[in-house]
Amino acid sequence: MAVLIDPPTWPAHGTVFSHLVSTSSLEELHAFAATAGLPRRAFDEDHYDVPERRYRDLVAQGAQEVAGADLVRALIASGLRVPARRRAPKLRAALTTRWEALMPEVPALGGELLDRWAEGHREYHTPAHLLAVLEALDLLLEPADEPLRAAVLLAAWFHDAVYEGSAGEDERASASLAAQRLQGIMPDAVVRDVERLVLLTATHDPAPEDRAGHLLCDADLAVLAGAPEAYARYVAAIRAEYGHIPQQAFTDGRRAVLKRLLTLEPLYRTATAQADWTGRAHMNLARELESL
Repeated sequence: MAVLIDPPTWPAHGTVFSHLVSTSSLEELHAFAATAGLPRRAFDEDHYDVPERRYRDLVAQGAQEVAGADLVRALIASGLRVPARRRAPKLRAALTTRWEALMPEVPALGGELLDRWAEGHREYHTPAHLLAVLEALDLLLEPADEPLRAAVLLAAWFHDAVYEGSAGEDERASASLAAQRLQGIMPDAVVRDVERLVLLTATHDPAPEDRAGHLLCDADLAVLAGAPEAYARYVAAIRAEYGHIPQQAFTDGRRAVLKRLLTLEPLYRTATAQADWTGRAHMNLARELESL
């Protein structure tokens, strides 16, 4: 575990900047930055931008000097690297395009939802998670699902639109927001189904015959089947989002969540997710549980 810094060679705002990263966790990176007096606004998704005048004192405080290429390689190896396509400007553009395809008549609502997803206190429940859920639905939705498509996609957009880190309360508030905002825009039956689906993400336990619920819950849990580096980013972001929780309390709670997920039978409900994601998800969950 280490905090790394590369030479100040990146020009901006009349000076040059270094990058400060952690090889283990965002929690370690934020803790080092706070001790060093770096403002949180200097954090850019997986690193801190550090002006040249701070370089030497950060090295003196323990940041290890490495070449820029070595820093990038270490960040990728850590699993904390955020790919360019998932950075904020590109994300917003991609999600705006998706909203326009889904609900072109209400662009302001799409903008409101994107603003909510981009709130500064979020670490995992961000636009990147929203895009990941929508991309998972691209894989899971079949032609026969067309009658369900609008409700499932809208539920994905609303399912974490309200997020304050309060399990159960966030889902209820998000469902209520969906009912309020969609009233008069979508048929009442669709509004009710969106509200129901959003509430379902609190338990991820849809009824056997609930195809819409299967689609949304599987998409929301697709992150569990990510490649090792993607799963590491997910774990780090979840810990950062609960940074106010003491380590032992977080570990106990996280262990309970992992055990519950590992006992779900099945973990995924759609045939595609069962076939393609179950093995990797169980491996990731078991490895994380063992690490705790």
